[in-house]
Amino acid sequence: MADNLPGRVLVRDTKDRDGATLTFGPAVWQAFINSTKRTGSIG
Repeated sequence: MADNLPGRVLVRDTKDRDGATLTFGPAVWQAFINSTKRTGSIG
């Protein structure tokens, strides 16, 4: 997560540093994290 971009969560594949970056708002990202913790899976 970039500290210099407040209000945004940037996500990318660390194995493909030249690839695309996805941008999420903090609330959406937190909902994703909470859901993943609750269900133990992504998707």
